[in-house]
This record gives sequence, structure tokens and C-alpha cells, in this order.
Amino acid sequence: MSEFRLTQISDAHLGRRFPGLIANFQALSEHIDTDRPDLVVNTGDVSFDGPTSRDDVEFAKGLHDALPVACRYIPGNHDIGDNPTAIGPAPKPPVAEAHRQQFREIIGEDHWSFEAAGWCFLGLNSLVMNSGLAFEAEQFDWLASEVSRTNGKPVALFVHKPVFLNGPDDPETPETSIRYVPQPARARLIEMFAHVDLRLIASGHVHQRRDFTWRHTRHVWAPSAGFKINDARQDRIAIKEVGLVEYRFQPDGFEVRHVRAAGQVDIDIEELLAQMGGAH
Repeated sequence: MSEFRLTQISDAHLGRRFPGLIANFQALSEHIDTDRPDLVVNTGDVSFDGPTSRDDVEFAKGLHDALPVACRYIPGNHDIGDNPTAIGPAPKPPVAEAHRQQFREIIGEDHWSFEAAGWCFLGLNSLVMNSGLAFEAEQFDWLASEVSRTNGKPVALFVHKPVFLNGPDDPETPETSIRYVPQPARARLIEMFAHVDLRLIASGHVHQRRDFTWRHTRHVWAPSAGFKINDARQDRIAIKEVGLVEYRFQPDGFEVRHVRAAGQVDIDIEELLAQMGGAH
């Protein structure tokens, strides 16, 4: 295969009770049906609230099953719970093995690897990092084995949370501690890729579209497929809009295209909170 076309979607937050999010996903689905990539990767928050609603997870999987191409998934905090962090408030709810197993049962594997077009593709469950769960150590062991087999091939890594804002040594703050892969797991993750040709880290979670390069690695933040978060609730780092990201991988490089599907609407989080009765 000389070219591999991959579409990244993220943060769809699907649940039966949110017709606007469903409509945005249907617009995205129609775009994918027209474009027909080789693979769709959902980088997490597939469901609106997996830890408290199994139905959200089942409903989200049903909508993804209707897509015309194969999908791979990694979980987000709305699917399995959030990372504990050294500073800042405790996660609500914290990541739990029971929720991870529910994700695997309904959605699919929460970490994976494959090769295409001369590239190694890796998907990681970033929510277990810094959790102390048994699977955290198991995944790091698995990753070490996978990294040792890249044999000089370029690597694309998919995670829910961005690894950092601007650089590996960014300080954690109480306000942003849940936004990025937490320390000390972040430092360990970065070190594991130190001698690998890591060309791309693709993430979601922040609901902002961003694209920058740190050293030789391009960092692409996919926007939410479902809704945006207004500036009163979240500081603006990049572009706040709904959409998706399209990639073309060739043995000697890759291309990135930032896309907004026809018919997608920039739903504000306030509309969803109103539907929930103001709960936050």
C-alpha cells in the first residue's frame, strides 16, 4: 500500500438525549461516506457519559457501526473516567477498571498497533496513565515491546489527551492539570519515544483545533465532532469549532487536512447544559 488515508474524529459525546450532537455526527458520517478513507480513528469521548450510562456507550457504538469504513477507538475521560493528577481537584469520576472493561466490551480495544504505507500506528489509552491501575503498567510494557519493533519506520501516535501544551517541561497547574497527559507518566511516555522516528501525535480532548510542530514531531489536536466550549468556560488556545481531521500517509511523509463537514453546527456547551438542567 503506497498511501493510507485515515480520518480522525474525536469528542463526539454521543447520547440519545442530545439531538444536536447526533445531527453533527450524522453530518460527519455523510462526509466520511463520500470521502471513504481507509480507516476512521476516534480519539475518545465517544460517549457522553460512559461511567454512569452504559446506554450512552451502546448508542454511540451503534452510530459508529453505521459508518461505511472500519473504525478504531481509544477511550476518553467521558468513556472510562479521568486521570488522577499531582495537583488540582480529584477527577470526577476517576478512571476505573470496570469502566475500561465496559469500553472494551462495547466499543473495542482501548490500545492497538498496526502498520500501513510504511508507517507504524499506535493507539494508547492515556486515561490510565498516572492511575496506579494494573493496566497502566501492562500498557507501558506493551508499548515498550511495540516501540522496539518499529525498526526505523515513522510512527504515528493517537491519544485522547494532548501530551503537552508547548513542550515536555510545561508546568502542571491546577487549572490545566486534567487537560494534558499528567506527570510523571508524561515524562515516561516521552522518554519511550526518544529513539523512535515519532512524526505525529494526534489527540483530541481540548475541543480546540490546533496544529504545531515541536522538534520533529507534528502535534495535531482534533476539534470536537460535537460541540465547542465558550471562552467563559475555557481559555482559548487555538480554533474553537467542530470538525474532523484527514490524513494521507505515504512512506516518505504525510499530509494533514483540517475539515469541517457540511452541515456541522458549532453547538455551544451551554445548550447541552441547559438540556441537562444546568448540571455541570
